[in-house]
Formats: sequence, structure tokens, C-alpha cells
Amino acid sequence: MKTPKLLYLSLLLTLLLSACGGAGNAPEAIPTIVLGQENVNSTEASPKSTGDIVASAIIAPAQEAHLAFLIGGNIQRVNVTLGEKVKAGQILVELDNTIVLLEVERAKRVLRELTSQAEIASAEETLTLALETRDDEAHDVVALDYGRASKEMIDEVQAEITLAEDRLEAAQAAYNQVSNLSLENSKRAKALLALNKAKTYLNSLRANYQWYISPPSETDVAKETAQAAVAEAAYQEAQWYLAALKGENFPSDATGAKLTQLQQAQDNLKTAQNRLEQTRLISPISGMITEINIIAGEFATPGKILLVVSDLDNLQVKTTDLSERDIIKVKLGASAIITIDALNENFNGKVIHISSIADSLGGDVIYEITLSFDTPPEGILSGMTAEVSISE
Repeated sequence: MKTPKLLYLSLLLTLLLSACGGAGNAPEAIPTIVLGQENVNSTEASPKSTGDIVASAIIAPAQEAHLAFLIGGNIQRVNVTLGEKVKAGQILVELDNTIVLLEVERAKRVLRELTSQAEIASAEETLTLALETRDDEAHDVVALDYGRASKEMIDEVQAEITLAEDRLEAAQAAYNQVSNLSLENSKRAKALLALNKAKTYLNSLRANYQWYISPPSETDVAKETAQAAVAEAAYQEAQWYLAALKGENFPSDATGAKLTQLQQAQDNLKTAQNRLEQTRLISPISGMITEINIIAGEFATPGKILLVVSDLDNLQVKTTDLSERDIIKVKLGASAIITIDALNENFNGKVIHISSIADSLGGDVIYEITLSFDTPPEGILSGMTAEVSISE
């Protein structure tokens, strides 16, 4: 291979010879030579764009419960071990709840007494009596619109008044004959007593007669109406109370002392049961215990995560670095190819959730996308890494 210096000399000699040999002729074009560059006519091929959105991801449980107590207390029992499978509703950890259990039993006992068969029978009897009283009072109110006595009764009272007036007149005449006697005289005393009795009896007959023929007063109407309203309210409250005892429906604004007592007992039981529930960590899902951060005898700090329950039977894929530029291109239900790194296999899936809450990774804004498998693959484990390619 010639050195650059020799190459320049060779080119210069070639040019001189060409110029001498072409004297008198038109000059020929001399091609431009570029030194030090190979494959002058080659171009770099750009990578082929697939149009898919690519992101890293991780295999994660479809559900995962991080459990902590709302109240503090000493741990009495830890009922599970790491890796144990549990059911939804299972009690996992309990605080020392001896006092609370006593409160629950006391509240149950009070409520049991208030809802016993004897109490129900008594409430039924009360309702029957209240119904009778209500009907009687209602009848009295209706009677205000009618006469207080029949014509025959009024005529009879008038006749009695006539006779009473005659007796009074006779008694007056008898007393007049002995009125000049001393007060100690027995004849005068007997005549005076008979006269007073005659006057009283006549006044009573006249009062009855006046009441029979007179319309009821405003006071009478108000009194009867008030008594009827009280009887109606008592009957309604007895009806509501019996319905509550039997567990039947009744209005939310129902009233009554007995009903209030029953409802208070029910509320006391609910309060005690809620306090008992706060002393227990109960699994909200079925799954496996994947983390335990407490042992019996330790103090549980409110809000500290003590247990994690993971649904490892239903795994999903969650992206870890999908940028804000790509999130706007992703649609719910979009199909995707999921590549599991450990298995070196591709699986079909789709987007089932798009988080609206941003996160950050190395200063970049990212969003989490959740995908499900069309057919759950075998052999995958929670925590495995993956790559997803989401169709636009």
C-alpha cells in the first residue's frame, strides 16, 4: 500500500501526462477524489418502527392486603405463619381483648332480655290495649257531633225536674212551719235537712238537663281531641316497638320510650362489636401470608404494617417505567405482548387499568399500567421481570 505522500505524487504525474497528451483538445472533466473514506455510496438503514409502546414490567398479585391495627395494644395471638394460605374473613392476629369481650357479652345479655319471648308477649298485650283505648277515644270524638242524649232521656229528666220541684215546694212548706223553733229542735233540723236535699237534687237534675241539650264546649272538644291523639300515638308506638322486637320493618323516624331503649341496646352491642373487631386483623381476601412483622407479646403500633396477604393464584403485570409521553397513547383493552424474562416466552394480554397517579423514576415522570394475561401461563412467580409491548 502506498503512503499518502507517494499517492499525491502519483496523482500529480498522472494529471501532467493527461494535460500534455490532450493539447489542442477540449479539457476533460477530472473526477473529484475523496481520500480516507470507504463505501462512498452506502447509506445507514434506520431501524423499522413497530408502532408499539414498550415498557419494563413486573409480575404482581392481582390483590394484596397490607394489614395494620387502627389502635395500639399488646399482641395476644398470631394465628398464621409465613407462607400459610388463608381465607377471606379469617382472623390473623388478635390484640389483648379480654375487657372488650366482656363488654360484648354484657351488651348481648341486655339485648337478649329486651327481645325475649316474654317481652314480645307483653308488647303484644300492650298493643291490644292501646288499640282498644284508641278506638274508644275515637268514638268519643265522633260522638261530639251528635246529641248528648235521646229525646226520651231529655223528656224523662224534665219529668223528674217537675217532681223534684214539687218535692222542693213541699219541703219548703214543711220547713216554714217549724222555722221559728230553736236550732236544737229535732223537727226543725229534719225539715231543714229535707229542704236542702230537695234543693240539691233539683239542681243536679237541672244541670244534667242543661248538659243534655247544650252543644259541647270548645274545652270539651279540645279535651276529647287531645285524648284521642294521645291514644293514637300510644297505639302507633306500641306497633313500632313490637315490629322492632320481631325484626320487622318500621319507619326510621319511629319514636317511643321502649323503642328508644331497644335501639340503644342494639347500638351498644354494635359499638362493642366494632371495638372487638378493631382488636383483630381479619383478612379481606383469600391468599397467602407473604410477610409477618410481629410476634405474640409485642406491642402493635397503630398504622404499622404487620401482615401482608397476597393473592398469588391470580397474577397480573404492572409496568415500571412507562413515560408520560407514552401513557396518552395507551387505551383500556389494548392488546399487548408480554415477554417473561425468566421463561424467555411471549404471552398475549391486554390493558385492564391505567393509573391516573404519576410517579417518578430517575427524574422522569412515569405511570403504572396493569395488564392481564389472556391465558395465565404456568410457572410464573410474583416478582418476575417482564417486558410489555402494547399496541396503539
